[in-house]
Amino acid sequence: MKIRCSSLGKIMTMPRTKKDTLSATAKSYIKDIAKQDFYNYYTDFSNKYTTKGIEVEDTSIDLYNAVHFTNYEKNKERLNNEFLTGECDINAPDRIIDIKSSWSLETFPALQEDAFNKDYEWQIRGYMMLYNKPFGEIAYCMVSTPDELLNDWDNNDIHNVDHIEPSHRITVVHFTRELDKEILIEQQCKYAIEYYKECINQLNNK
Repeated sequence: MKIRCSSLGKIMTMPRTKKDTLSATAKSYIKDIAKQDFYNYYTDFSNKYTTKGIEVEDTSIDLYNAVHFTNYEKNKERLNNEFLTGECDINAPDRIIDIKSSWSLETFPALQEDAFNKDYEWQIRGYMMLYNKPFGEIAYCMVSTPDELLNDWDNNDIHNVDHIEPSHRITVVHFTRELDKEILIEQQCKYAIEYYKECINQLNNK
């Protein structure tokens, strides 16, 4: 088992007591993965928000490029190490960029102070480790929502945004690599993998 960078935040939640190595949230996530692997099934967590993110990813990358005068393309290389696996959105020369396409203007973090998300931070830190890059960015992009994802009652004013200045439709959070946090990631991943093995062993010996 390897921990997906996109799920790293689940195992990085700290336990309530010092005697525990993993939080209840982390254990719940690992048990779900062990069960899926043991019984060979996959739970699809897609919804309209994740569907939009997939459908408009290239458009959001184009928005990033237009605002920052770059010509980045979608990364298609998945990397693995002893305990992590991940496929970042953009693998730039000195940084990893993760694109987050907002559902609407209501959910778009227009202000920097609203853009920080701890789960996303752990995700980008995992990518920086895998791709060995000193910097990371989380780029929140607001692009128009495809018509087929909208219902008749949805407010088009918060979904059709092409008329808004491109620089006003992107918010970027910057990160640099921190050794102490990477040590913590490695530690929690190892605890998670050991717990996963325990769960699989229990299932095998029912």
